[in-house]
This record gives sequence, structure tokens and C-alpha cells, in this order.
Amino acid sequence: MITGRDIIIVGQQPWDVEIGSNCKNIALEFSKHNRVLYVNSALDRVSLMKGASDPKILKRNNIIKHKETGLVQINPTMWNLYPDTIVESINWIKIHSVFKYLNRINNERFAKSILRAVQDLGFSNYILFNDNDMFRSFHLKELLKPSLTVYYSRDYMLAVDYWKRHGEKLEPKLIADSDVCVANSTYLADYCRQYNPHSYYVGQGCELDLFMEYTATELPKDVQPIPGLRIGYVGALSGMRLDISLLVAIAKAKPNWSILLVGPEDESFITSELHALSNVYFLGSKNPSLLPEYIHAFDICLNPQVVSQVTIGNYPRKIDEYLAMGKPVVATSTPFMEAVFSNHTYLANTVSEYIHLIEKAQNENSHELANMRRAFAATHTWENSVAEIYKAIQKHL
Repeated sequence: MITGRDIIIVGQQPWDVEIGSNCKNIALEFSKHNRVLYVNSALDRVSLMKGASDPKILKRNNIIKHKETGLVQINPTMWNLYPDTIVESINWIKIHSVFKYLNRINNERFAKSILRAVQDLGFSNYILFNDNDMFRSFHLKELLKPSLTVYYSRDYMLAVDYWKRHGEKLEPKLIADSDVCVANSTYLADYCRQYNPHSYYVGQGCELDLFMEYTATELPKDVQPIPGLRIGYVGALSGMRLDISLLVAIAKAKPNWSILLVGPEDESFITSELHALSNVYFLGSKNPSLLPEYIHAFDICLNPQVVSQVTIGNYPRKIDEYLAMGKPVVATSTPFMEAVFSNHTYLANTVSEYIHLIEKAQNENSHELANMRRAFAATHTWENSVAEIYKAIQKHL
């Protein structure tokens, strides 16, 4: 464990983001034994122009105009900084040398705002923890002069066009220049290790109490009339991440099975053949607090992901949520799933394998296996993941 240190965190997600955030969970765990400054990304000019009526944009603009304070205390040892500066929106620039020049200016503005907060808080000898922020924080090691820098890789960002354009050149340099790199999947740890030998897999924490403690037995009303073996998925329904053709093939091959899909649909799902199949049920978006009710209603849980650069390095938190409720899980096989989850899930590559393993999972299921799944999921805590981050940092302090 690392204690009594000052830690500055920069990254992709601001503190006021509504969705779950690895970085926020890590920050809270850090703050149990250290002082933490969690820095939101600076407001960029295009966001200001397009979202002038958005309460979050208004707040940031008021801070820039010094109408509000940008330093907010979260708990006794943690503060959130809204930078009192604006940065230019430059990612559309195709000429890399021009982008680099302007990105340096953005970094300098960002760093000045951080340094003012550092001075106000009396931070010293601090550790800089960078959550995948390869552009706005590219120069912060030089500008903030931390005692140690950590780059945290939790997604393969370069698979997305926005990050790919300039990130293919900048991220490898940022990884190489960091003192330590940590990743939440073995795939991403291997990726970082190409540029920095001090790269470590640190696992993933999950907030599983909601799922572990679920005890109700009544099914949701929209599930009660659904017949047959209920096979379900909970999460965003995105054609970039989920294999629609696989779901169609399973539904057609097994008309006596019901496929339940819980979550918001993108255009590829809305226009897919799945809506024409009588044994596929779209149940819509649900409040996160209700998700255990739907997972409880599934006989088998699915994670039918497409294997691509976007997905292959991801840590699938929904697998832990399924396992935390003791449910049998059939998922697409990836090197990471094989390395971490193979003893507690059924991993498939083809339609026939999916069908075979769904049947096998149904036949083999027992209270003993359910308890083993719950016990395994319970090991994936933020406390354990941050302990691994501490181990990586201590090797280089």
C-alpha cells in the first residue's frame, strides 16, 4: 500500500459524468490513504459553442470567468478541479506537426490551471496518474514535474477514428515516456509493454454489492409472460460491439428459446432482423438499480461480442455482474476471457459452439457452481485492483 502521498489524476472522464468510471473508483480508493486531486478535462471551444445552454458547460464557463470556484472538495482527502481555462478544438487538423504545436499550447494552459490548484492545496512530490488522456496530458510530465508518472490503459483508444488520427504517433511516445504503465486487461498490458517494459496487468474492480446482495424472487412484469429458456444480455446494444448475426442465428436455430435484450439500441440494432423474430424481446433501457432483477430472470447470460480492435482489449465488467448473481455465462472467446474467466464461464467462437454451450450450461448448473461464480466475482474489487497499482508504483518510486 502507498500512504501519505499526493496524487494528481487526469483523464477522459470528468467527475460529474453520469456513467460508471474506472478512474473515479480508483481515485476514491487512492483517497483512503493519500491526498488526491482529480482533474476534469478542460473545456474546449467547440463544446462551449455547441453546448452553451448545457448546465455542465455553463458551470465550466462560469469557472473560467471566475464567477465560481473551480476547486471542489469531494471528501476530507480528495478534491475535484474544474480547470479555469479553455483549450482549442484541434483534432480535426490533419497536419500532424500543426496539431503537435497547438496541442502543446493546450497542454500549457491545462498545466497552469493544475499548478494553481497544486499550490492552493500545498501538494508536493506528487504522483501523476493519467487515465488514457493521450492528447491534453501529453506534456504534463514535463510541465508539472511529478515525482513519478503512471499511464493507465483501460481501452484500446486507437481503434476509434478520433483517437487514431494523431494518437497512433502520440500514445506510444506517452507510454514510453511514462515511468509505469498499468492496464486492466492482459491484452492492453501486452500492448503497453511494446513501448515500455514497466507495464503491468492490474485487473479490474467492480461495484458488485447491488448484484451480490440481491435476494428477491419475483420476476419483472415484462419478463413474466416470456416463455421457454430465457437467454439474456444487459447493456448497451451496439453493433460495433455485439454480434447481431450471431444472435439472429441462435434465435432461428432455437425458436423455443427466448432471447432477452435489456438496454438502449443503436441504429444497427434498431434496423436489424432481430426485430422480426418472435422469440427475441427488446425490453428497453432500465434504471441501473433494476438490472439485478433482469439478470435474475435470465436462465443463461450472454456476452456475444464482436472480436475487433475496439473490443478485444476491454475488461467486460458485465461478466462479473452476471457471475456475482451466480448465473451461468456463455461468452465470446478472446485471449483475455480465456486467461481470466475460462474457469467460470463457457467460451464460444461459432454459432454451433454457442448453442452447444448454452445447452451444457443449462444442464450442468447447480447451487455449488453458482456459489463458486459468486466467490470468484467477489475477488474483483477496487481495493484489490488498486493494490496491484500500488505494487507497480512501488517498484519504481
